[in-house]
Amino acid sequence: MDDTRAASGDGNADVGGEAGEVAEAAEAAEVRRFWTRLGLPGLVDVHTHFMPERVLRKVWAYFDAVGAVAEGVEWPITYRLEEDERLALIREFGVRAFTAMLYPHKAGMAQWLNQWATDFASRTPDCLHTSTLFPEPGVEAYVREAVESGARVFKAHVQVGAYDPADELLDPVWGLLAEAGIPVVIHCGSGPAPGKHTGPEPIGRVLARHPRLRLIVAHLGMPEYEEFLDLAERYEEVRLDTTMAFTDFAERITPFPRPALPRLADLGDRVLLGSDFPNIPYPYVHQLHVLERLGLGDDWLRAVCHDNGARLFGL
Repeated sequence: MDDTRAASGDGNADVGGEAGEVAEAAEAAEVRRFWTRLGLPGLVDVHTHFMPERVLRKVWAYFDAVGAVAEGVEWPITYRLEEDERLALIREFGVRAFTAMLYPHKAGMAQWLNQWATDFASRTPDCLHTSTLFPEPGVEAYVREAVESGARVFKAHVQVGAYDPADELLDPVWGLLAEAGIPVVIHCGSGPAPGKHTGPEPIGRVLARHPRLRLIVAHLGMPEYEEFLDLAERYEEVRLDTTMAFTDFAERITPFPRPALPRLADLGDRVLLGSDFPNIPYPYVHQLHVLERLGLGDDWLRAVCHDNGARLFGL
């Protein structure tokens, strides 16, 4: 087991070996207490990352370098573990369904990633078969192939891919996914750093053409929270995931506007638990605690942490 575990506001310190296993067991017990108190059978997490190991390590290297390129920001990876250890831990948390959010940063990667994801889903039955896409020649064909092979959710990353989601190459793809009713978790907000095509306007153009597209806006649209709430209120198939929102880490950088909380409460049937596991700089349970301390009630928590995802994916 890797010796690296990140410190956090919830009190976990860097530990390794036997001590690390004890810390993981204690955290797992705390996570299970959370959903047991709510009377849930477990959690549904729509935003977790599993990908080819060499790709994941490049992602970790990016976060390791964040402190060097953005003064005052550090992003220690809390769960820098081997794949089998990460799977064992998320199951110990009681996450009954999760995703393999993977994404290309350039053309020519998506189809290969989808092939890996098909294999991962076949050997990981509690993972919702996840696929991805990129605006490139042939995208409609390989997305259709992924749908026919059983993909249940797609990941799109406008910031990393640096593409316009309204690119004409993607228009038939959005139509295909809307018709199939397959959700797309999309990072289209401008956090942690804005891109040319991030923010609500580009994805708003997509929704104007495909109003039945089941978009799940990652990170509640951070930092354009209220603008993405506008889109969710306008389009009934738009949902939001909680990934990193309200955590001590995110609140220091892009705090959620508290006057908008009633709007989030009113959208309680379309907010879904997301965590960014394993690529988070704090313990998994912290995401649950910060949702609880919003004070929106147990019914809202039950819906967000399990029922909305279970309904969406037919669990």
